[in-house]
Amino acid sequence: MTTGRAEPADAALVAASRERPEVFAELYSRHAADIHRYAARRLGGEAADDITAETFLTAFRIRHRYDTGRDSARPWLYGIAANLIGRHRRTEVRALKALARTGHDPVAESWSDRADDRLAAQAVHGPLAAALARLSARDRHTLLLVAWAELSYQEVAEALGIPVGTVRSRLNRARRTLRGALGDADPTRAHDIAPEAVDG
Repeated sequence: MTTGRAEPADAALVAASRERPEVFAELYSRHAADIHRYAARRLGGEAADDITAETFLTAFRIRHRYDTGRDSARPWLYGIAANLIGRHRRTEVRALKALARTGHDPVAESWSDRADDRLAAQAVHGPLAAALARLSARDRHTLLLVAWAELSYQEVAEALGIPVGTVRSRLNRARRTLRGALGDADPTRAHDIAPEAVDG
């Protein structure tokens, strides 16, 4: 006979935090590392610290607007992070262009022990980084939420407040851009961004 109890859904934590604010700390414990990793991939470690902190501060401030019918808060949190990252678009594009020129990605190097390294490692290829830099901010957000945050199409739609059909069209547009940049010589590199993003 097991005595362990299932953890409450994110929605239950958000709802409880409206009366007991300290409960929100559990949401931070569950998701902060993933949000930080995603922001670091987009903007680098220093900016990721700020993005992560601001994501959770914003989420805490607007927690009364959270739809508690959605058990997982991941799309909501990634949506907040994506909006904050959008304010740093120039920094991100500049970093991608530098990566395209030099092939050096200090962020990816610091994650050498992670199982999902292949995603970050692929970003060191110049043509791929250059293609990511050329994407519109909307298309890049959509693609990287699928590829790096591993959100489903539905979760990306929730995160960005757009229909699933728009997610699909943005991913198709991003896929065409990546394939065009990578050429026919090595199309598998586009697949390494995320199979779903390329084939979806």
